[in-house]
Amino acid sequence: MRIIVDAFGGDNAPLEIIKGCALAVEELGLTILLTGNRQEIERVARENGVSLAGMEIADAPSVITMEDDPGDILKAKKDCSMAEGLRRLAAGEGDGFLSGGNSGALVVGATAYVKRIKGIRRAAFAPVMPKNEGCFMLIDSGANVECRPEMLRLFGIMGSVYMQRVMHVANPRVGLANVGVEPHKGGELQHEAYELLKNSPVHFIGNIEARDIPMDAADVVVADGFTGNVILKLYEGVALTLMGKIKGILTKGLKNKLAAALILPDIKQLKKQMDYNEYGGAPVMGISKPVFKTHGSATAKTVKNALRLTAAYAQGDVVGEITKAVAALAEQGGTAL
Repeated sequence: MRIIVDAFGGDNAPLEIIKGCALAVEELGLTILLTGNRQEIERVARENGVSLAGMEIADAPSVITMEDDPGDILKAKKDCSMAEGLRRLAAGEGDGFLSGGNSGALVVGATAYVKRIKGIRRAAFAPVMPKNEGCFMLIDSGANVECRPEMLRLFGIMGSVYMQRVMHVANPRVGLANVGVEPHKGGELQHEAYELLKNSPVHFIGNIEARDIPMDAADVVVADGFTGNVILKLYEGVALTLMGKIKGILTKGLKNKLAAALILPDIKQLKKQMDYNEYGGAPVMGISKPVFKTHGSATAKTVKNALRLTAAYAQGDVVGEITKAVAALAEQGGTAL
């Protein structure tokens, strides 16, 4: 399995990216094609004692930053590391692509260079996140601020396929994020999406409220990009705040420290369960080949886990299964928009 990696995507690039790739080569048996400035990659690896065994480098002179316009990946920054990686994915030089760079540019570049799956007109960010037991997918989490009901239907179908093929969830439960569980709740978008999802080839369980998401309300949470991004950011913020409060309690005074020592294994397990780094980031669903977005602040551990999921994405033939599901939907008159 060969994964193409944008070596200069993210706040901690290229060092943490290279270190994560080295872990993936050693622990996961992957081969890596790094894209970016060759001299800089080799210098950083050499100075930090990181082996580049199992990796090749495709030279790309520039970097698209978080401040750049997403469209620059097609014009002013078409020679950047992200664009080079996407072009090589489109050319069949890898089984998947990973970047921690500019999210907007990644969607624009993936759409232009790699293309969408036939019948899907909008790609979606779909992070896999921790819940009370296991994990769930949130789709869309920000790629499409404004959505149509047909788009939410396809988000549900794509998310269901991913959770089944990659995360091995049997018959994933698909829920629609709303302000109440009753079918009449929400606005026109939610009403129409509810009816479409109810008549889709997924295990649709109806509307779900945000407060129930952490308590295993669904395996796939469908939302427009605006709502999904608000859920994502609040979810991460609450988790970080809560873990910080727990740490403060357990390190407050000798008595608390002694108590903490007795339950340390349980605390470590809780921290691991709620750590978004365990899931690596988000697949860009709807693209004709596996494209994965890791966190902009990704550490080596995050990158390794993102590479594991990117490989599973390719091995699970998620794109092929989504293609078949969308084709079947079109035959039934469910035009993709």
